[in-house]
Amino acid sequence: MKKIIMLLLFVPIIATAQLGQLKNISKIKVPKIPKLTTVPDISAGLKEALNNGITKQVSKLTAEDGFYKNDLVKILLPSELQKVDRTLRSLGMSSLADEGLKVLNRAAEDAVKEATPIFVDAVKNMTFADAKTILMGNENSATSYLESATSTALYDKFSPVIATSLEKVNADKIWGQMINKYNSIPLVKKVSPDLKDYVTKETMKGVFKMVAVEEKEIRVNLKARTSPLLQNIFAMQDKKL
Repeated sequence: MKKIIMLLLFVPIIATAQLGQLKNISKIKVPKIPKLTTVPDISAGLKEALNNGITKQVSKLTAEDGFYKNDLVKILLPSELQKVDRTLRSLGMSSLADEGLKVLNRAAEDAVKEATPIFVDAVKNMTFADAKTILMGNENSATSYLESATSTALYDKFSPVIATSLEKVNADKIWGQMINKYNSIPLVKKVSPDLKDYVTKETMKGVFKMVAVEEKEIRVNLKARTSPLLQNIFAMQDKKL
C-alpha cells in the first residue's frame, strides 16, 4: 500500500518533468525545407530563357551585316539563282553577283525588326503544360515551341516587309537586271524566282536558329544562367540528364 502511495506521489513530478522537456523541444528551431519548384516557376524560367534569346540573339540580326556576315544565318542563293550567279561571274559580272547576294540579306535584316512583338505574345501565351514538356525536352525544345507558335504570324508579318525591304535596298532592280541578263543568254532555261517568298522563309529560319543558339547555351553552360530563376529551373533539367 505504501508503494502505491509513493508511486502516486511521483507521477505528477514525472509528468511535470516531461512537460518541461516537451516545451524545450518545441523551442528548437527546425530547419525549413525548401519548397519544390512549382509549375509557374518553370513557366517563368522558360519565358526568361526565350526572352534572353530574343533580346541577345535576334536583335543582332537587325544590325547591318547581321545576316550577311553571320555564317549561321547568311541567306545564300536558291538553286534556281545559283546558276544565274555562276553564269554572270563567268561572264565577268562578279560585282553584280556579289551585290545581288548582299541585298537579299539586307532585306532580311530590315524585316527582323518586326519579329519581336510577335515573339513576345507567343512567350506570354506559354502554358504550364507547354513549360513542363519544354524543360525536359531536347536542347531546342523551347525554340521549337516558339517556331510552332509564331510561324504563321511571322510569315504574314515578314512577307510584306520583305517586299518593301527588297524594294528599299534595290534588290528588285538588281535582281531584275541579273535575271534579265541571264535570260538573254542563248539556250539557257529562263528563270523567274519568287524572291519575296524565298527571303521570307530564309529570314524566319535565321531568326529561329539564333534563338536556338541562346537556348542551348543556357541549357549546357551554367554561366549563361544569369538569374536565380534560370539557375533554379535548369537545375531541374540537369538532374534529368
